[in-house]
Amino acid sequence: MRVPLWKIAHARSGDKADRADIGLFAFDAPTYEILKREVTKARVQEHFKAICEGPVELWPLDNLLALKIVLNRALQGGAARSLRMDNLGKAVAAQLLRMEIEAPADLPRLKAK
Repeated sequence: MRVPLWKIAHARSGDKADRADIGLFAFDAPTYEILKREVTKARVQEHFKAICEGPVELWPLDNLLALKIVLNRALQGGAARSLRMDNLGKAVAAQLLRMEIEAPADLPRLKAK
């Protein structure tokens, strides 16, 4: 089934110059395995194509049940140069959580509803 990430994970984001940094966290190990399979560099690049002009970097952090994602050249030059309302990248986590992925209906967060 297709689900938005906000139903099965949470995220935080920030910035450094022209890079947005996102942490995507699973609530449990089964969900983390789905995130590692479904949230790929290519899918994140496509999801952020309107703002991310550089490559996407992605690292699994197995001990935290998290993915670290960096969007390069995504903040129009950074705080000192950008005219965007959210030029510091604080809202990119919310934008990522709107991405939909394929997930089994028996994930713990989906069964609890």
